[in-house]
Amino acid sequence: MTPFGAKLRELRADRGLTLANMASAINVSSAYLSALEHGKRGRPSWHVVQSIIAYLNIIWDEAEELVKLSRLSHPRITIDTAGLDPEATELANRLSKSIAKLDKATVKEMLERLKEK
Repeated sequence: MTPFGAKLRELRADRGLTLANMASAINVSSAYLSALEHGKRGRPSWHVVQSIIAYLNIIWDEAEELVKLSRLSHPRITIDTAGLDPEATELANRLSKSIAKLDKATVKEMLERLKEK
């Protein structure tokens, strides 16, 4: 699941909305909306995010958060380390090989350290 998918599912559940009803209202298929929630689709388009914001009637900080999460929710990323220090390339490669083996607490700790920078 992606950060965007988790937030979308939370918002939908808080409002008691079914996946099918919401998908129909924002003019996407239920399968696509489900794939977004489960992180099986890439980042949603700006138009889809705006449709979700309008449908859920969210404003200001919550809308901004959803937009930010959509940008941070590509489930398959590529990291270009060309021109960076060798340590950056090593970090990217080690992370890609071991991220699936890291426990939730370690991932959270690493993420917090990156946010500090």
